[in-house]
Amino acid sequence: MRRATTSLQVVGLEGIGEVERGADLAELLVGALHASRSTLQDGDVLVVSSKVVSKAMGLTAPAAEREAVIERESLRTVAARRTPSGLARIVEAAAGPVMAAAGVDASNVAEGTVLVLPADPDAAARELRAGLRRLSGALVGVVVTDTAGRAWRDGQVDFALGCAGVAVVDDLRGAQDTAGRTMTVTERALADEIASAADLVKGKTENVPAALVRGLAAWVTEQDGPGARSLVRPAASDWFRLGHVEAVRAALGASDVDAPPVVAGGAAERTRRAVEVAVAGGAGRCRLAGDVLHLDAEDDFARGVLAQRVLAALWTEDLAGDLTRRGDRVEVAVRDVSGR
Repeated sequence: MRRATTSLQVVGLEGIGEVERGADLAELLVGALHASRSTLQDGDVLVVSSKVVSKAMGLTAPAAEREAVIERESLRTVAARRTPSGLARIVEAAAGPVMAAAGVDASNVAEGTVLVLPADPDAAARELRAGLRRLSGALVGVVVTDTAGRAWRDGQVDFALGCAGVAVVDDLRGAQDTAGRTMTVTERALADEIASAADLVKGKTENVPAALVRGLAAWVTEQDGPGARSLVRPAASDWFRLGHVEAVRAALGASDVDAPPVVAGGAAERTRRAVEVAVAGGAGRCRLAGDVLHLDAEDDFARGVLAQRVLAALWTEDLAGDLTRRGDRVEVAVRDVSGR
């Protein structure tokens, strides 16, 4: 743990212009600083959008191949929803983090193309840092950023996709709070905080793809460090490795059922989707009459299994069911609990 920073200067770098394939990004950044009558100093941090890193590396693909590129750049699907324009997917990207569409981006790029993230964003950050050191002589840190949404909250924020020469976490475990209690879990994601602070002066619509952050010298390191990938939580220890719909479908062996739409629809539509999930793999048959499902399976045990599958599938659609047995028949009265 280092002493907390009490003052920061965050300045957007203007005048970089359109970055072409093969461009020396370090040279462009230093040139933008010189044009604004500034130079790099030891302890500075340069925060750079991954978009210009990808452009300099020539990581483009035809827009017509976007879905195939997303598939190629995805290690696993966390959640997916159908939209009017196709399938929206949250995935674990080959570049490291969990994010939408594996970071494949069609904004601020040439018509008919999409951008792909660097395969190793930390390596890209290290290379950029070395170039800045060569041109300026200054010991600086580099954070390469991208944008992602967050569970539990609306909106998007910038986060550290790649990092070199900056401590990525401020580990407060073992330190005492102001009341003298020992902290046991707090690890501040410092690199992500730097990325978000810089995004306040960068601009996705103003062509300001980089920012200089001054005042973090205590966190700038001689060595490149572990990089931003060290912040990525492995799936095995992730409490939220799948979306709630995908988790239930995986447990029921119904992962191949089409993803639900972004707009869920009315109770009848959602009930039909739940039935498709419940009967996947030949678990039985369901007939919907009004708001009542009539379950049909080979014997009492199979009907019980089917009933539990139905209840689980209904839950993923913000529906609930009340079971009733009438002789050999099992019925489920469906209730909408979505509050729509």
